[in-house]
Amino acid sequence: MKHILLALGAAIILYSCSPADGNFAGSEYMPDMAHSIAQEANVYTYYHYNTWDSASTFRLKDLAIPGLPVEGSVPRGYAGLYYAGLQGKAAGDVIGNLRGAGGLNNIAVQLNGHVPYYYGDTEEERLRATAEIIENPFPITTAGLARGQDLYNKFCGICHGEKGDGLGYLVSEENPNAKYPAAPANFLQGEFPDASNGRYYHGIMYGRNVMGGYADKLSYEERWQVIHWIRALQAKEKKLEYSEMANTLNPQFGMPGSKAPALAQSASDAEPQPEAAPATGENPPAEQEQSHGGDNHSQGRK
Repeated sequence: MKHILLALGAAIILYSCSPADGNFAGSEYMPDMAHSIAQEANVYTYYHYNTWDSASTFRLKDLAIPGLPVEGSVPRGYAGLYYAGLQGKAAGDVIGNLRGAGGLNNIAVQLNGHVPYYYGDTEEERLRATAEIIENPFPITTAGLARGQDLYNKFCGICHGEKGDGLGYLVSEENPNAKYPAAPANFLQGEFPDASNGRYYHGIMYGRNVMGGYADKLSYEERWQVIHWIRALQAKEKKLEYSEMANTLNPQFGMPGSKAPALAQSASDAEPQPEAAPATGENPPAEQEQSHGGDNHSQGRK
C-alpha cells in the first residue's frame, strides 16, 4: 500500500509539471505563483488561474478596457503653457522644461489637451463657474471659427440648430419623429447672448437637464472653439462682428486674433537667428527714432 501511495504521488507531481504539447498549454503546480493576469484584446473567455472564488474571477474582455488615470494625477503640457503667461513666465521657458531642460532627471513630455476643471456637477458649482470663468483663453481666428462651426454642427446643431436658434433636427417640424422631451436652448434670445463663457463651458463639461456632457468628446481647445462659434452666431443675429479682425459683440467674450500676442511665435521650436552683419562699407541700421512717442508695442515684449 505504501508503494502504491508513493507511485500515485509521483504520478500527480509529474502530471502537474507536464510540458506543453500542441494545443495543450501544459500543467503547472501552483500556477498563480508564476503567471500574472494576462490582458488580451478581443478575448471574451475567463482567466482560469487565480480563480479560487467568484471575487478572483476576471473576464479578459474587462481587463482589456482602458482604465482611468490615478485619481489626482494631472498631465503636464497644454495648461502649463497657457498659464505660464499669467504667472509672468516666458512660454519658451515652459517649452524647454517640458522637453527635459533644467535638470538631469527631467523627462520630456508631449503637449496634451488636458486641462483640470475644478467645478463640480451641481447647480451651485454651475453658478460659480458662470461667475468666475469669463475670458476665452484662445483668440478669435478664422481657422478656429471654422473648426468651431464644424464641431458645433456635429455635436450641438442637431438640438440647438445650426443657427443657434434651438430648432435642431430633433425638434424640427421637418422631423416627423420629433419627440424630444425638452426644448433645446435658443442661444440667440433671452439671457444667453449676455451669459458668460463659463456658463457655456460648464454646460459642455456636464450638460444640463436632458442634455448630457461632452467632456469626453471635445478636447479643451475644441470646447472653447465651439463657444467662439456660438458667439459668432449671436453677433450675426445682432448684426455685429465677431471675427479675427474685430469683436463688437462683447470684448470679454474673446480677443480678436489680429490683436492677440503671438504666443505661438514665442513658443516656437526654432532658435532665433542672429541678424546678418552689415556688408563692408555699409553703415549699421540706425536705432529706431522715438518719433511715435516712444511707444514700442512689439509682439510679446514690454
